[in-house]
Amino acid sequence: MAEAMRRAGVYKFAFATACCTVLLLVAGALVTSNDAADSVPDWPLAYNRIIPPWVGGIRYEFTHRVFAGLVAVLTAILAVWIARSETRRSIRRLGWTALALVLAQAGLGALRVLKGHPALTATAHAILAQVFFIAVVSLALFMSPWWQRELPSLKDSGSPSLRSVSLWTTSIIFLQLILGAGFRHGAFGIIPHMGGAAAVLFFAIWTSRTVRKRFKTVRELRKGAIYLNSAVGLQILLGGAAYGAIVAARTAVQPTFVYVVLTVAHVLVGALTLASSLLLTLSCFRMIGPSDAIETSSHAVDARTARAAGKASA
Repeated sequence: MAEAMRRAGVYKFAFATACCTVLLLVAGALVTSNDAADSVPDWPLAYNRIIPPWVGGIRYEFTHRVFAGLVAVLTAILAVWIARSETRRSIRRLGWTALALVLAQAGLGALRVLKGHPALTATAHAILAQVFFIAVVSLALFMSPWWQRELPSLKDSGSPSLRSVSLWTTSIIFLQLILGAGFRHGAFGIIPHMGGAAAVLFFAIWTSRTVRKRFKTVRELRKGAIYLNSAVGLQILLGGAAYGAIVAARTAVQPTFVYVVLTVAHVLVGALTLASSLLLTLSCFRMIGPSDAIETSSHAVDARTARAAGKASA
């Protein structure tokens, strides 16, 4: 009972850390959408104060720093908690990796403030944010009661396997977020991002069709495919609306309310799309055996059948 309560506590804390990371992503998106990235010229203080004047773009930048500090503290607590209580070495390593990522993210944020070069540093900052988000979402799943209980071992005789297709989809979505960050921070234009959106749609449809054809009775995988399709569909709609808002706001003196809402929502749903694909991929790897193992098992059965038939004929 004590062990179960301990595991439940770590899981809930990991889940809360992931939720706070979502809020941090929103806070960061608000900084960019409100053109507030250069509103505070120093780091780690703000105008040589712990709490700066709450005016203009400073409030967005300072709020982002507050959430970043909160997430860093939560991640440190989570990493230590996991290290002291978890027996799985890979999970302990992932906990320390998450802590290293959030510290590196703080360093990139400082570099962006002190050295500038937004096309490079801001894009790298946005990409690393998604990598950290992947880490904490994975930790929350690995610590969940569902992941640690006995699950049926499924077989996938199709080619390519659902494990491979879902992994490709998650990789394409991550690449698309990189392209989106590059466009948002001025590293390159919209065309690569639009091409990435088409690729994401194709792979999401492929993944969901594979789930329906091979594992339509498996509730976890079916729900994962539904969440993925819903996120991708909403993200494409938001992408079109956000680009329209960007074009309409080009002559505006200040970022418009519609522009801020749509662009921030696009960033948020992009992260949730990545999370939904990641959770589906990890669930596939948890529940479905590797194809090579299935083939090896099949060959072994065929060999035993052949030997039995040979003995019978002899």
